[in-house]
Amino acid sequence: MAATQTKRPLSDVLPPLIFGTATFNFQYNKDPYELDTTGLVQRALEYGVRAFDTSPYYGPSESILGAALDTDFVRNNVPRKDFFLITKVGRIASDEFDYSREWVQQSVQRSLQRLKSPYLDLVYCHDVEFVSEEEVMEAIKELRRIRDEEGTIKYVGISGYPLPVLCSIAHRVLRETGKPLDAVMSYANFTLQNNLLASAGIEELKAAGVDVVPNASVLGMGLLRREGVPIGSMGNWHPSSDDLRAAVKRASDFCDRHDEKLEVVAIRYALEQWLRIGSCVGSRGDPASGVPWQLESNEQVGGSRLGVSVMGVSKTSELEKTMQVWRSILDGLENGQETAIRAGRWKRDHDWSLNRRKAIEILADGIHEHIDEYLDYTWDSPDKDFVNKRGRAEDQGQLKSAEESWLTPAASPQAEELQLPDEAALPLR
Repeated sequence: MAATQTKRPLSDVLPPLIFGTATFNFQYNKDPYELDTTGLVQRALEYGVRAFDTSPYYGPSESILGAALDTDFVRNNVPRKDFFLITKVGRIASDEFDYSREWVQQSVQRSLQRLKSPYLDLVYCHDVEFVSEEEVMEAIKELRRIRDEEGTIKYVGISGYPLPVLCSIAHRVLRETGKPLDAVMSYANFTLQNNLLASAGIEELKAAGVDVVPNASVLGMGLLRREGVPIGSMGNWHPSSDDLRAAVKRASDFCDRHDEKLEVVAIRYALEQWLRIGSCVGSRGDPASGVPWQLESNEQVGGSRLGVSVMGVSKTSELEKTMQVWRSILDGLENGQETAIRAGRWKRDHDWSLNRRKAIEILADGIHEHIDEYLDYTWDSPDKDFVNKRGRAEDQGQLKSAEESWLTPAASPQAEELQLPDEAALPLR
């Protein structure tokens, strides 16, 4: 199929709130097939969410998301052109990566089948720090070839954790190809504990011509929770040190003393601050402000680019609470009062949002005092002794079947279940 030239930059069309579906996985749910994922995706669309992020590495996530979108309800109410599908290539397991041209081709075809879509809006090279820059360049060139010759991809980007690696690759892509990356997704680098994406990442990525920089894992892979890092069937996988965890526990106790919950503060802080700070590498897509079943542009919430964030939920109750926070944040933007009124909310929600922003900023100052020595601390990714146990696809004798599902072992980054409190106990604000 011949490709059509991309006419609009990604920043003109990508929604600023993305539904991350890594939670549709055995890592965070004993049986993700038992979740009401169809109902959850439908509810997200009703809320105005218009972008979904997944990966072949997230176990059955692609297939589950594809099935949830392949319903009469979705087809009749939200045409395919009105929502974004984002997936990834290259990462197979915790210690297996294949960025070869052959594997990229197969991975894209498999994702198209699983997601039941004729095209993918955005494809990332997944966790680029685990392979050489040469391997990343090969994968990017192949993704762009597929985009230009086959038309089954619209935009191309990279994802990962270490900012120096992300910035180096972004500069190399621009230098060697003359064209910048459409997107670089960073995770756990703009949180209450780590602001490096803002202080050290944005300017470098802008200099490399990157259009959009989504911020993912706002809880630092589960670090910023009252309960501490998640420890389950995968064991004690989180890379943070015991001392850092102890500092976060002190910060959580500080929040408790002020009748707050650490993750509630952390989620609102990251979403709200990145909406503003990340606006220069943000987007102008549908903001999901709460006006039901109306395709929006963010002209309705101020007109400027908004920093892009990825949320992860497993249940409708978590989605509802996250959207409550998101809409309150939008109410605090320029023209927020008009947005709130159009969406049927209180006319004073704009003022309430501004007051809540100030309260969160004060609480953030207190939290920073308790984790002071660990502010902007980062862990190694990959570990110093990491070895990629998978060779290139052509060295494997044969490629895996496109229908074969890869098991998903302990992962980095992890799917992030928000663990939000019940409304009766502590409403999100």
